[in-house]
Amino acid sequence: MSDVRHLDVVLGERSYPIWIGPGTLDDSPRWRARLRGRHVLVVSNETVAPLYLKALAAGLDGLAWKSLVLPDGEQHKTLGNAERIFDALGAMKANRDACVLALGGGVIGDLAGFAAACWMRGVDFLQFPTTLLAMVDSSVGGKTGVNLSTGKNLVGAFHQPRAVVIDTHTLRTLPVREFRAGLAEVVKYGAINDLAFFEWLEGHAEALDARDDAALVEAITASCRNKAGVVARDETEQGERALLNFGHTFGHALEAASGYGTFLHGEAVAIGMVLAAQLSARLGRATDVDALRLAHLLNRLSLPTSLPDSANPAQLLEWMRLDKKNLSGRLRLILWRGLGQAEIVGDVAEDAVLDVMRG
Repeated sequence: MSDVRHLDVVLGERSYPIWIGPGTLDDSPRWRARLRGRHVLVVSNETVAPLYLKALAAGLDGLAWKSLVLPDGEQHKTLGNAERIFDALGAMKANRDACVLALGGGVIGDLAGFAAACWMRGVDFLQFPTTLLAMVDSSVGGKTGVNLSTGKNLVGAFHQPRAVVIDTHTLRTLPVREFRAGLAEVVKYGAINDLAFFEWLEGHAEALDARDDAALVEAITASCRNKAGVVARDETEQGERALLNFGHTFGHALEAASGYGTFLHGEAVAIGMVLAAQLSARLGRATDVDALRLAHLLNRLSLPTSLPDSANPAQLLEWMRLDKKNLSGRLRLILWRGLGQAEIVGDVAEDAVLDVMRG
């Protein structure tokens, strides 16, 4: 398939390819070569499995494979559902050469990857992301995990996939709201590190919102290239990789406070990015102009850019205090010096954070 883009996440012996293009799910000779054993468990959800499980299964002929279909939604990214994956692997008598295939969005990718990281202390897995959010963010980089009642992604592991297979045709069945939520993470890459890409997005916002195939492949490729470069330089988030969480500390707090269901992840991140940009301006680190430019692009993509009237800033701050980036009980946020210039800022004054959220 000549129209498939190919990138690599370069991590020595654990390097792996990312394939991006229409129809890659059906291109089983390409991705099946990344399977090293006979036992395969496909993990999907009730929304995606009826649409794409049959196509994936067509490439598994001759292997001992089973599927596990889980409920759909962020609220199901739990230890209980991870245990269901373990039970399925056990019922298959899966050995250390088994492979888990994640067919779905970020929740399925995180769950399946976490189970693969734990089963017999680590087995292979492949990512087949079917949402834009998963394609440009969670499927690349090896972050896996589950949520607890006390916060999001507090239990997890770094476990790199053997390959990421991005079939842009799957975006045709993605609901409009889910699709636009994924665009927030696309915008993030321009905002934190790539001004030229941000400017490209400003020039192609309407084409992206209309799901133009060429624009989507370009945006996904640029996003994955940015993500792959950061992961290669800082796999376990000891420094630069934390920049990928621009807007996420605010966003995760908003998701948690609203019960994982009111806001989609990308919607919460869109609001969080604008709050982070506004906080940067309030602290004198950047100008208001760039914050307004970011908000304008997100608005053009029909994404929210401000907290709802029902939000409780004090409650959100409590959730923010649980963020994994914090050190010694002090807030540590990803802010910026302006478009394309994100930075890690420690010991951020809580009063300033509250002021921005109240504003």
